[in-house]
Amino acid sequence: MAVTTLDERTALVLIDLQHGVLAGPRAPHTAAEVIANSATLAHAFRAHGLPVVLVRVSFAPDWADSPKGRNESPQPGGLPPEGWDLIVDEIAGHPGDIHVTKRNWGAFYGTDLDLQLRRRGITQIVLAGIATSIGVESTARAAHEHGYHLALATDAMTDSDTEAHRHSVGKIFPRLGETGTTTEIVEILDKTR
Repeated sequence: MAVTTLDERTALVLIDLQHGVLAGPRAPHTAAEVIANSATLAHAFRAHGLPVVLVRVSFAPDWADSPKGRNESPQPGGLPPEGWDLIVDEIAGHPGDIHVTKRNWGAFYGTDLDLQLRRRGITQIVLAGIATSIGVESTARAAHEHGYHLALATDAMTDSDTEAHRHSVGKIFPRLGETGTTTEIVEILDKTR
């Protein structure tokens, strides 16, 4: 289903568009495409006086506050590279933006994201970022559970695995909200404001 409408109080939430996350291989969209589309969305939201939320993942230098638990994926070791958790310049640097730091996959658990949105009367979220099947999907699920309407900008997100991206976009996101392209979302935003 395509994005049909945007609520009067809609916020853009961008997930993990930071140097360290963007450095890895990305598919089906390149990191440059995701940054460009996310910047287009951010510009449109700012122009209409709507909130832009920049979410980043960050941990203590020794990874002491990273999520624990048994899993089969290797855990990071050593020190993270300097500046790995900084939002890219194409999106950062706007004084009115809301900044949220998370320490988990999703942007709601353990953060003040819900509080920041509710204080502003937000009823809908447009969501984008990296990785589609991890940070974006986790945040989308939590947004749905918190009662927000959800629009997902599918060309402003990508993954390290094309099939994981396609599964989230084709199977999970239609159950949580509406999906559309950056252009479609900006057109709806311009028509309704």
